[in-house]
Amino acid sequence: MRYIFKFPDIGEGLTEGIVIEWYVDKGTAVKVGQPLVKMETDKVVTDIPSPREGVIAARYGKVGETVHVGETLVEIEIAGEAGAEVKAPETEMVEETGAGVVGTIEVASNNAYLPASDEGREVKPAAEKGAARKVLATPVARAMARDMNIDINLVTGTGPAGRVMKSDIQNFHAPASAPKSSATPVGAARQGDLVEIRPMTQIRKSIAKNMLRSKQSTAHMTLFEEPEVSALVEARARYKEEYKKEDISLTYLPFIIKAVVAALQRHPELNSEMDFEKGNIIYKNYYNIGIAVSTPDGLVVPVIRNADRLTVKELSRAVAEIAVKARDRKLTLDDMKDGTFTITNYGALGGWFGVPVINYPQVGILGIGRINQQPVVAGGEIKVGNVMPLSLSVDHRMVDGAEATEFLNDVAAGVADPLSLIMRQ
Repeated sequence: MRYIFKFPDIGEGLTEGIVIEWYVDKGTAVKVGQPLVKMETDKVVTDIPSPREGVIAARYGKVGETVHVGETLVEIEIAGEAGAEVKAPETEMVEETGAGVVGTIEVASNNAYLPASDEGREVKPAAEKGAARKVLATPVARAMARDMNIDINLVTGTGPAGRVMKSDIQNFHAPASAPKSSATPVGAARQGDLVEIRPMTQIRKSIAKNMLRSKQSTAHMTLFEEPEVSALVEARARYKEEYKKEDISLTYLPFIIKAVVAALQRHPELNSEMDFEKGNIIYKNYYNIGIAVSTPDGLVVPVIRNADRLTVKELSRAVAEIAVKARDRKLTLDDMKDGTFTITNYGALGGWFGVPVINYPQVGILGIGRINQQPVVAGGEIKVGNVMPLSLSVDHRMVDGAEATEFLNDVAAGVADPLSLIMRQ
């Protein structure tokens, strides 16, 4: 008989996913737990495993198409089980040719790419008389080729299945015999090309939804502080080379996490959550710190669990690992769950001050700006100091101004005197 396997509810409120890559084709024999398809959801890219052993009888959805929870992914022919053959839905899109749909997939980083799909490689007789095959390319490469007046069909792709990557466009040199283009110079508008429409990625949809929910569901209040952190700068400089011997990049972020956790332990309101419907406040006795990571697809917030139990060295490793996983699109749902407080480090990108948006349903988020050398007063004298801008946004329904100020002062004191973070433990 045929077993109909539908896109399952994998939790975290996910309702749909985009097909990134098919691992199976019609006629492929599969076992229980074998990956069938790679799907991009609102939060992660994940493989969907087969629930039964059998042979793929039908496959639904092209690469780049959106599939909702509850819609059919595949039909599996189960050997040795009697039963009527299931009729395929009218929306079946199996073995479709024309791999140009790959152009709707966003790349994860300048040097990373999504794995190639086998979809559309075999040309059916009915398709032989159709239009020329659209070249495989990432959206970034297509946009760059268009801006540089490069015919992307002339570019040799170095990505999977010959896909044209950003680097291929950057390294492309037009053949000497090619006629000079009469197109509009780079940067000038061309008739019929004044706008470009791209489908939103699942991550961008999730960001839009969550940011709107945060603004609509919480009462934002933001405070600012500028601690002088020369002692922190000196501590990092002192141990940076020693950490490098263990292949660890020592940044300021582990120290900031330590300061935040210490402040959360003294101010539990910042490590809580409101259950408004039941009239309760949920105080969390664990410290899972979300770290906002910027990727070309958008902002994601993986979590460092039990940060209160980790040393500066262990935090350094954890920060590096989640950053790599985020940019390589290898985060799992477990990497994103159960955060209690969030840190966003826009200073790493050169930002100074900002007003961060709370990662709902958390009640607080700390923004870190870039460290600047500027005049400071110490002991009645002016000297050159290192100043770190801090921005704290809290849900004013849960946290009063006095509590937020004391929390921010504690964080500022911790980064100003990193030794205190160890001595007070």
